[in-house]
Amino acid sequence: MNKIRVLLVDDHAIARNGVRLMLGTADDIEVTGEAGNAQEALAKIAAEPFDVAVIDITMPGKNGLDLLKAIRADYAKPAVLILSTYSEEVYAVRALKLGAAGYLTKDVATSVLIAAVRKAASGGKYVSPAMVEKLASMIGGAAPGGHEALSDREFEVFKLIARGESLVRIGELLHLSPNTVTTYRTRILEKMGMTTNAELTRYALEQGML
Repeated sequence: MNKIRVLLVDDHAIARNGVRLMLGTADDIEVTGEAGNAQEALAKIAAEPFDVAVIDITMPGKNGLDLLKAIRADYAKPAVLILSTYSEEVYAVRALKLGAAGYLTKDVATSVLIAAVRKAASGGKYVSPAMVEKLASMIGGAAPGGHEALSDREFEVFKLIARGESLVRIGELLHLSPNTVTTYRTRILEKMGMTTNAELTRYALEQGML
């Protein structure tokens, strides 16, 4: 029987080891590669075949969503599962829109992780019951609210504002002019129904983003 070949991408070796041990309990799954950042992951994917990549969302340099976009743009495989410390409410819908095969939190049970890897390898998507309801409401016409209403770039700016970064510093980090960052800030506040940076920070704290 051909085993499902998995690539683990996480900047923490201990985290990769934990996921490897969990997947090692399944006879039909084998971790055949590991990477500590997006650049290493893309090099591995270019060099050898994988069926599923399990990717941490928070990494130095390109984060998990950036890596997801790069994989989906250039490769038919592997399917991508996002594994994150952040709750589904923070990133799941965004990850699925970008082409992820599923979104899992790091406290996931071994059986659920294995089921998600098998689902992704077969071409399907793993979605939790709570996320099914959320997606159903969106399909039914409900407008996205909060941070889900933001574009990817607006979301990046939002997170940096919430962290307390100045508009000048945000421009440096994202290679944008201060005027452009100011425009993004105005759009973010309008879309989220807020008026101050403090409200954005409070929201981020309540959502577990900081």
